[in-house]
Amino acid sequence: MKKILIIIIVLFSLVSCDKTKEVATEKIVRPVPKKVDFGFVYADFNVVHDTIKKGDTFGNIIENQNIGDRRVYDIIAAIKDTLNVQSIRFNKPYTLLRSKNKKHNLQVFIYQPDALTYYVIDFRDTAVVAYKKIKPVTIKRRTIGGVLKESLSETLGNAKIEGALAGKIAKIYAYSIDFMKLKKGDRFAITFTERFINDTIYDGVEEMEASFFEYRGKIIYAFPFAQNPNSDKIDYYDEQGKTLKNFFLKSPIKFSRISSRFSSNRFHPVQHTWKAHKGTDYAAPRGTPITTTAAGVVEQSGFTAGNGNFVKVKHNGTYSTQYLHMSKILVKRGQRVSQGQVIGLVGSTGLATGPHVCYRFWKNGVQVDALRLKLPTGEPMTGNNKARFLEKIKPLKFELDSIANL
Repeated sequence: MKKILIIIIVLFSLVSCDKTKEVATEKIVRPVPKKVDFGFVYADFNVVHDTIKKGDTFGNIIENQNIGDRRVYDIIAAIKDTLNVQSIRFNKPYTLLRSKNKKHNLQVFIYQPDALTYYVIDFRDTAVVAYKKIKPVTIKRRTIGGVLKESLSETLGNAKIEGALAGKIAKIYAYSIDFMKLKKGDRFAITFTERFINDTIYDGVEEMEASFFEYRGKIIYAFPFAQNPNSDKIDYYDEQGKTLKNFFLKSPIKFSRISSRFSSNRFHPVQHTWKAHKGTDYAAPRGTPITTTAAGVVEQSGFTAGNGNFVKVKHNGTYSTQYLHMSKILVKRGQRVSQGQVIGLVGSTGLATGPHVCYRFWKNGVQVDALRLKLPTGEPMTGNNKARFLEKIKPLKFELDSIANL
């Protein structure tokens, strides 16, 4: 009986051991994905990533690799129809795919002049093969909107949107909105498209399809539209088909702030006396570009003790504008300038306590407050274009209004 009991205990132990082994080996094994880039599986190579440094050339880069008895001169001649090695630029990335053995023979050289394009020089065959590739680009559409909680630039940055979109929007609305006066709580909505390389790598904003901003209690829409379907010329219009383009820009500086307004009696910070201030001061960092608010001819360009470096532009028989305290003047007297052209840089020359531009405005030879002036607008929509325009923007406007809950 005792022997039988011992045999049962041993058998039970064996079964228990078997069960333990089964549980221990019951693992879910998932294959590790192989990284593929430029059409090559990186696991098959010894991979080196680097950038073109000062003094680097294609020749000295590959000479430092094990390329056997190949001559650099012959390689350059063989690939010249695909890649001009003189075009390789400083700080651009390149990748070396080398053999995994101890010799690390160079097998593939990949050069990327920009985010989309890459050149492949393949050394694996007897003859060197070179080709150029463009990575696939996907365009994705996106609409954002709501209430501004900070500046437009910060709002877009928090939404992980390329900063250049703020510049595009400022340019579109340059004639109708002074972005320095947008307030927290103002509503907005923007529909735009973005580029993605290989469907995953963000490559910036493609275009703005529609938008609105609340400005001084009014909703101002912007829709791109070509009045001539056969032309590439795009202008921006509101929801009624009225152009957003005015004769004058709202401000000579983008994303600045008003530090002093037009006044008949202001205490001068340098002269310490009360006197008229017949202009609007826009504070901005030294070197900020100053743009002319309308097309015209440079009437004056020079320096005076009070104005510092300044430029005055005559736009027509009625209007002229002047820009004071520049650190640098970029135009000459008699030169024709276009609307939005950079004519100088912000400074503090003349009677100024800090970097800013004093923007002065003349109407019929009299200095007036530009912020209170009703200025002329651009050309209206003509012909059958309005009906075509209104039909096109209907779904776009609905989308904007929906996301901002108008």
